[in-house]
Formats: sequence, C-alpha cells, structure tokens
Amino acid sequence: MGRKGKETSEAERKLIIKLHNECWSLRRIAANVALSDTDKRFIEREVKKNPRIGAPKIAAELSERGTTVSVATVRKTLRDANYHGRRARKKFWVSKVNREKRLKFAQEHQNTDQGVFDKTIFTDESKYNVFGSDGSIMVWRQPNAELKPKNLIPTVKHEGGSVMVWGCMSSKGVGNLHFVEGIMDHMMYIDILKKNLRASAEKMGLGEDFIFQQDNDPKHTARNTKHWLLYNAPKRLETPPQSPDLNPIEHLWHKLEVEVRKRHISNKNDLKKALSEEWEKIPPSYCAELVASMPRRIRAVIEAKGYPTKY
Repeated sequence: MGRKGKETSEAERKLIIKLHNECWSLRRIAANVALSDTDKRFIEREVKKNPRIGAPKIAAELSERGTTVSVATVRKTLRDANYHGRRARKKFWVSKVNREKRLKFAQEHQNTDQGVFDKTIFTDESKYNVFGSDGSIMVWRQPNAELKPKNLIPTVKHEGGSVMVWGCMSSKGVGNLHFVEGIMDHMMYIDILKKNLRASAEKMGLGEDFIFQQDNDPKHTARNTKHWLLYNAPKRLETPPQSPDLNPIEHLWHKLEVEVRKRHISNKNDLKKALSEEWEKIPPSYCAELVASMPRRIRAVIEAKGYPTKY
C-alpha cells in the first residue's frame, strides 16, 4: 500500500491540470503545489524568528515535519511572501541601558531650536584602514525592514584600522583634523582639545559663543576633562553613548572614507596625506545640510524607541 499523502484541494487540482497543459514537468508541478498554507506559514515564522536562516535549513526542517520540498520552492515561497535575500546592513549595537538614554536625550531635545545646533561644534574620533575591508551576511527580509534589529549586523566602533583621527565640524564647515598617535586617554584628549578646539571655532567663524558636543566616552567624562571643559567650553551638548546617528560628523567620516578610497593608498603616510587633503575639500554647504538634519535625527530616535535609526 502506498503512503497516504495530504488530500489535494480543488484549487490545487485545477492548478495541476493548468500546469500540465502548459507542459510543465511532474517534478516542477509538484514543487509548486506541494506546500499547504500551514507549511507556508511555518516558513514565514522561521524567517521572522531568524532572518539569517538558509533555505536548505528550512527545507530540512519541513522534511522532518513530513513535507518533502525543494530548496527552490522554499525560496519561491519566501519571495511570494515579499521576503528577499539581502545583505544585512551593519549598524552600531545599542545596549538596553543606552537605548533608554538615547530615548531620554531625544525626548529632552525634540523641541530644541535649530539655532542651538547651528552653533554647536560636533566632535568625534574615527579610524581608517590602509586597506579597506568588506564582509556581508545575507538575511531574508521584507522591503523597508532593513533596520529591524534582527536584520542588522551589530558593529563595534573602531574595529581594526591603522590611523586614528579626531575631528570636528559645525554648520559653518569643518574644523581641524588631528591625527592621534598611540592610545588616547583623558590626558591626551585634553591636549587635543587644547590644540584644536578654539582654533577650530575661529576657523569656522563661531567665535567664543559655541556649544561643544561630545559623547559620554569615559575619557570625555573624566574629572580632569570636566574641569578643563568647565573653563574652556562651558556650553555643552552631551550626546548619549552608542549614538553615532545623533552626531552628523559620522556622515563626514563616511564621505571621507569614500573619497580616500578613490586614491591609491599603499601605506600610512599615503593615508594621512589623503585624509588631510580630502577633509579640507568638504564644502561648508554639506556640513550645513548635515547639521540641519538634527531635528529629524532626534525624531527618528523617538520613533525607533532608542534603537538605531537610518542615520
């Protein structure tokens, strides 16, 4: 006696006849009508639970449930449900504590006047590799779902690299770009500020009445740093940890990377020269556009409930 299979529905029978009349092979017909609605829902649930799961793995799990199906059919079922294989977008990782801090900051600044941001000096550090690297992970996701936490690759800032820089910008343009030698502690950080902060304010035409932005990195909040800032940058905008999307200078770092990679870089000296030259080419109008996005960035953090945003 043959194995008793699932009863074929009227719709499936009509589809089989239609495909047979169109000269489809029996194997191809079976692959397109084999899945029940329950099986299709199972496939979608698996992808929702783990967007990185592969179609072969899902096919194997279906086989364990008693449904033999091809990998191609699993992929087709996902495409029919509007899931498509995409490279997982890399986004900074945010802890639960810092999500709460991000949300609190955004709520407190959602009504801040644009004029405040226009006279703010945004600062940050970044690292650049002599040779760039690229890696990708595929995930199944629906359109406009790239920023859902399960579809992201968490990244940690300053992962690898060979040249570290400190820089600043405002709505008026770029300030100084300073190359950091060695491991930066709070004393080195203060020395960098001494050499570059007021000089950058003058370069950007902000005078003495600027607001100084920094995040809550330990070297930024050390006692000696706070004491120096009290007398040299009393007006401050302290952004929460793990919040590059709340600092427009992050887009400058990316722009700098793109421009530098257009050049032939073979060593650190080449990289430093390229970084310095491309930094000074960044137009003030571009900086103004980035700073003008601050209210939108803040709203995005609120809408994302503290999770990473598109910025």
